[in-house]
Amino acid sequence: MTSIKSTDRILDMVGIVDYNAGNIKSVERALNALNAEYTLSNNPKELEKCNKIIFPGVGEAKYAMTQLKNTGFDIFLKEWALANKPLLGICLGSQIIFEYSEEGDTECLGILKGKIKEFKNVWLNESSNTSLKVPHMGWNNLKFANGSSKVFTDIPENSDFYFVHSYLIQPEDKSIIKAYCDYGCVVPACIEKDSVTAFQFHPEKSGVLGLKLLENFIKLG
Repeated sequence: MTSIKSTDRILDMVGIVDYNAGNIKSVERALNALNAEYTLSNNPKELEKCNKIIFPGVGEAKYAMTQLKNTGFDIFLKEWALANKPLLGICLGSQIIFEYSEEGDTECLGILKGKIKEFKNVWLNESSNTSLKVPHMGWNNLKFANGSSKVFTDIPENSDFYFVHSYLIQPEDKSIIKAYCDYGCVVPACIEKDSVTAFQFHPEKSGVLGLKLLENFIKLG
């Protein structure tokens, strides 16, 4: 990953949710490259005094939800969002903030309204004739939508970011989609509603522009 260094220390304390299902090391390396202050913890109490929360994730939805419930992070994240505090979901963390996932027939956090569906079911519903491989893996360019978001400040439209996923977000309210890519259908790539932002792609694996996105989230919240 190409790294950049902020010239000023980012003073907002960022909390990283560690629930045994996150892409933790890459997120830590990204925040270190940004010279950002952060706390990594598997205990919600230790993140209560943070200014912003990053909720990463890789793996399977049902397992992740079990871990969140076992640690108390399910309640913590819902209360955090309800209090209108900045929350950033990444990959699996961008999905299980919604109500339901077809992966493992899983009831999720319900912070935002919508479902997570398999690519094949979305393709079938939209009569897409595609032989694209699943998971959707690799670099894909983003198109902005619905006024985009301040997290894309100084980031050009059509920039490439790194994706790895087999399920995609289907929000009830399409106006919260702020960027998308195409992979046989519209793939919501950035979701934003109130204090909640979610990236389906991995900014921490997307080079300089991914780091810029994370920096914007930390500074603009």
